[in-house]
Amino acid sequence: MEDKTAYFVLKKKAVPEVLLKVVEAKRLVDSGRAESVQEATDMVGISRSSFYKYKDDIFPFHDNAKGKTITLVIQLDDQPGLLSVVLKVIADYRANILTIHQSIPVNGVASLTLSVEVLSSTGDISRMVETIEQQNGIHYLKILARE
Repeated sequence: MEDKTAYFVLKKKAVPEVLLKVVEAKRLVDSGRAESVQEATDMVGISRSSFYKYKDDIFPFHDNAKGKTITLVIQLDDQPGLLSVVLKVIADYRANILTIHQSIPVNGVASLTLSVEVLSSTGDISRMVETIEQQNGIHYLKILARE
């Protein structure tokens, strides 16, 4: 079973209401207007389970995404050269690596957190993420944050 992540840009009217409410709940928590996820979900009228189901899968689109930072979390095999392959993909897409943190491998798998600056010269970020995901030894990749 292939688990390919694809990214889409949709008009707001095409996005289901629950997803828009998840975005709003995230904004309330991030801004401090809600002290907890429970409070934010109550304010927007969705369940906490809906919030947690979709919170990592929807982000507002900012037209000025160039010059912004994205944070990736990757689980990869503890294999010589694999981190280098990931970094080369990022370099090939002309993104700027700001921070790298790799955990000590557990059961042969390490967690990697990368902060990457998206520049005006950076290629298609969706394709970059897809290219990283397709590398042998990559178990998981998630865009954790966008600033």
